Amino acid sequence: MKMKVGGDSIEEDLRRIDAALSVVGFGKNLCVDANARFDLKEALAFAEAIHPYDLMWYEEPLDPDDFLSHAILAESYVSSLATGENLFSKHGLQNLLRHGGLRPDRDWIQLDPALSYGLTHYLQIIEMIESFGWSRRRLIPHGGHQLALNIAAGLQTGGSESYPGVFQPFGGFADGYEIVEGRIKPQQEPGLGIEQKGDLYRRLKEIFD
Repeated sequence: MKMKVGGDSIEEDLRRIDAALSVVGFGKNLCVDANARFDLKEALAFAEAIHPYDLMWYEEPLDPDDFLSHAILAESYVSSLATGENLFSKHGLQNLLRHGGLRPDRDWIQLDPALSYGLTHYLQIIEMIESFGWSRRRLIPHGGHQLALNIAAGLQTGGSESYPGVFQPFGGFADGYEIVEGRIKPQQEPGLGIEQKGDLYRRLKEIFD
């Protein structure tokens, strides 16, 4: 599970994290996402506060283009960082990998394939990160949409964040594929997945007819 942080005091966020952990069990079942809310001082303070939890990841503590601050944070926060959803090409990611201090053994990269030139460009992103010594298993395609899920399944990235109730009609999964006990089967039909979303088809038909 993932929860938002940074909208209140550290003390309040720690209470919220404790409440979430009472449901999901332990730190590796929980990610926190600051949506680039913090400056470096705030990001370091929050990192120190959440260190004992050993969370799955600490997401977007900083602006992804602030490479120096990322490098400083990575030196002090031993658990996993995640970032990249607000980068839109392999070129931005290349600079982050060169200068942001991210660690290929524990950190996560989250470019959204729908916002970074689609599948063709995402293949180039995989090729680039592997040239930097990263595994494609450290990629988590962002977006909560079928394209990200299909990339994760087909190209064997580390996973895909999914939130099927939002970003409709683009978000969610192909018709007829349901989440059961936290899991979903990859679609069997050819295509990216949007072809199997009836609501999306109807919306596009309204626009273009």
